Amino acid sequence: MKQPILMPVLSDTMQTGRLTRWNKSVGDPVHKGEAIAEVETDKAILDVEAFADGFLAGPLAPVEEDIPVRQPIAYLVDSPAASQAAGDCATLQNVAASTGSAAALPQASASTAAPPTAATAPESPTPTPMMPESASASVPPSAPPETPRPAPAASSARNLPHSAVRASPYAKGLARDLGLDIEQISPGPDGQIHAREVLAAALAPRPIDLRYGPPHQIGKPSVLREAVARNMLAAAAIPSFRISTRVDLDPLHSQGKKLGLSFTLALTRACALTVAEDPWFNGVWTPTGWVSRSRVDVGIAVDTGAGLITPVLRDTAGRPIAELAEDWRILLGKVKTGRLAPEDYQGASFYLSNLGIFAEVEQFDAIVPAGASAILAVAAPGSDGRTQLTLTCDHRGVFGADAARFLQRLVQRLKDPAWLQ
Repeated sequence: MKQPILMPVLSDTMQTGRLTRWNKSVGDPVHKGEAIAEVETDKAILDVEAFADGFLAGPLAPVEEDIPVRQPIAYLVDSPAASQAAGDCATLQNVAASTGSAAALPQASASTAAPPTAATAPESPTPTPMMPESASASVPPSAPPETPRPAPAASSARNLPHSAVRASPYAKGLARDLGLDIEQISPGPDGQIHAREVLAAALAPRPIDLRYGPPHQIGKPSVLREAVARNMLAAAAIPSFRISTRVDLDPLHSQGKKLGLSFTLALTRACALTVAEDPWFNGVWTPTGWVSRSRVDVGIAVDTGAGLITPVLRDTAGRPIAELAEDWRILLGKVKTGRLAPEDYQGASFYLSNLGIFAEVEQFDAIVPAGASAILAVAAPGSDGRTQLTLTCDHRGVFGADAARFLQRLVQRLKDPAWLQ
């Protein structure tokens, strides 16, 4: 019996997975729960586990290619002989076609199993709390963008002479009024261009014209950076405002050092206690209504060396500080090895971004991640010894006076950190 092994859906935002390594070769026995491959998602490298005992059969999907979720990447059979039989090449061709990589097809054989590459186990420095490049590299849950429907090859308007383009008279007139070339508009599922296709083309982002700039080449970004770009688009829709203050953080540094706590953890605790006092900072606006949360989960921006991500400390206001310190140590270890699971980086209700390790950065703004109502940006101390804190808020739930009161309470905690114990 031949059963497909599918590219798993490992997070809410995952649309594709990039195979970075096969741990098994065609014909190898596998056991239920055994890691047979490694997949790079938008946040981490995770294992693909066998769902039953059997033998691995090809064709194996190629490594370092983006494969849509729920597509076959290999097969599981019940005998060694069956595993050596010819695989369903059409399936692999479909996978390659969907990822735009027909050239990778010759690799789909028993020899596809490859050792880890630099992309699978990057040498990275010790993770450092940082500002996210996007709304959140932690990728708080957000709806993935709709996958555009491919136009039928036989009726592609781009390859037809103007007289042969199938478009409704209204669509042609609309394209002319909008200054669009009807030949550059992809038809709908019926092979004809209608007004909706014209409007979609008019509203779509225009490609950047690189013809007149310096010589260049186009490279494939990492899965993490692609996710960052998508999250930036989601964050751009959040109507936000910023409010700042300056405070001496030396008392918090001293108290944290006395207790053997990192400054990041001490600051996170201060933020969480302040958030817990105001439900507007622990909720989020959604199209169906205001969501109120029963605990404070804080996402902390961390620089991995290869990208940025925001591991989440759960119940940061309610649990003992020693317990939080141990969880933070474990999370940083997972970040360094690229082994964060979705539950480690999704669902924060408040975010913290600290660039204070860079003495040159005396002020910066952070972007509110989708799924939260606020993020606090912490800069380096200025010449007067005080540090600028900038709070960015989602104005749909948090108003200016709310933010001002939040900073008042936070500053009082930071000035007198006797609560940190």
